[in-house]
Amino acid sequence: MPPPPQSDSSAATPPFRLYNTLTRSVEPFEPAEGDTVRFYSCGPTVYNPAHLGNFRTFLFADLLRRTLRLRGWKVRQVMNLTDVDDKIIRRAHEQGKTIREVTEPVTAIFHEDREYLRIERAEVYPKATDYIPQMIALVARLIEQGVAYQADDKSVYFAIDRFPPYGKLSRLDTREVRAGARVAQDDYSKENAQDFALWKAAKPEDEAAGAAWDSPWGRGRPGWHLECSAMAIDLLGETLDIHCGGVDLIFPHHEDEIAQSEAATGHTFSRFWCHGAFLLNEGAKMAKRVGNVTTVQGLREGQVSAAAVRHFVFNTHYRKELNLSEEALEASTHAVRRVGDFAERLAGATGGTQELARAADVALAEVEAALFDDLNAPNALAGLFTFITRANAELDRHGSDKSALERAREVFAHINGVLDIVPDRRIDDPELVAWVDERIAARRAARDRRDFGEADRIRAELAGRGIVIEDTPAGTKWKPDR
Repeated sequence: MPPPPQSDSSAATPPFRLYNTLTRSVEPFEPAEGDTVRFYSCGPTVYNPAHLGNFRTFLFADLLRRTLRLRGWKVRQVMNLTDVDDKIIRRAHEQGKTIREVTEPVTAIFHEDREYLRIERAEVYPKATDYIPQMIALVARLIEQGVAYQADDKSVYFAIDRFPPYGKLSRLDTREVRAGARVAQDDYSKENAQDFALWKAAKPEDEAAGAAWDSPWGRGRPGWHLECSAMAIDLLGETLDIHCGGVDLIFPHHEDEIAQSEAATGHTFSRFWCHGAFLLNEGAKMAKRVGNVTTVQGLREGQVSAAAVRHFVFNTHYRKELNLSEEALEASTHAVRRVGDFAERLAGATGGTQELARAADVALAEVEAALFDDLNAPNALAGLFTFITRANAELDRHGSDKSALERAREVFAHINGVLDIVPDRRIDDPELVAWVDERIAARRAARDRRDFGEADRIRAELAGRGIVIEDTPAGTKWKPDR
């Protein structure tokens, strides 16, 4: 999605800059080779449907992907699907299923939720279980390099004291780490920073769940961290342009990815590391274990539109914590309704003014400057809404300049191509359409007999089904508030 041509008066395209967690600074970015950005983003562990906290991170990756393309680059994005780890095996054991029987339905839900929130499809969604040979090969390289060893429990571990740069991403002081201690589980805490498992010796529950494979070190399965390194290197090469995820993955997951990848290849694993902040629910981090989880299915059932969710998420910078509340979602619902009204008006206009074209040029410059400066989506939204105000004023003038109108449409389409916050107002349900028409007729009859209480009740009934009505000289118009 290249940007529309700049007008002669427009400034040069600003440099593209991103915050790099590795250096703790905002740095100029461009792809290392050619015009394609090699981009890896950590995806879901598919044992439970992802919650909105997860999807805030996935929306951040979507914003990054779309902004990279707005800048004129191509993107090759890989988002992994973790379909074997401790949690999944535990769930399979509890339900008497195989890991595949647990993960396949959850994977389908993830893609349904992703599509609902308009998150663009990555080029590749590798499943960990499809890359076992690559993982075994990576472990073998690490043993050959002398940074991995098989312990008495038959599992293979990475020796962090044999990789001096360990801790450079998280700024961990490895002098505080107990030498020789080992961490076998996947979901360990920041206090456990010792040698981590690359290949885990199979247990009976692993075999029962179909989570064990042959290897040079015996039957076993990969460690969580190993999975991402093997898939990223296989699909994107030994050095990535960008690796992103949530801030909770900086340590130990991304730290361990760096260690095993760079120890094996001798090359920088990723040039940039980008991390999104937490989504909070009334001030607490959203997490399954504390019960304050909101799902995309819940949003759908509550008739919260994807456009409103995207506006809500993008109205706070991705590196700042975001608090979920009913009031915030309601405010975003009203905001995107205004965007939708403008989109309809712009589509139906017959002409514009030169000032409309100038407002579009200014908006494009402001939005690009914001997005290219570490994905400053709040400033980009501000630029868009300023444009909507100015453009509406110019459309009120009923100008006849078709080229100016086309410029405004072109710029609006490119801005919305990144933010994607025009609500979907299509109705595809004939029964619903018939019901709405009947309710509007009943309301009209109530107004004719001056029963305004009944008319207001019907308006509220329509609103309860997500239908907004507007009384005009030509009659009552309606549209879904989605």
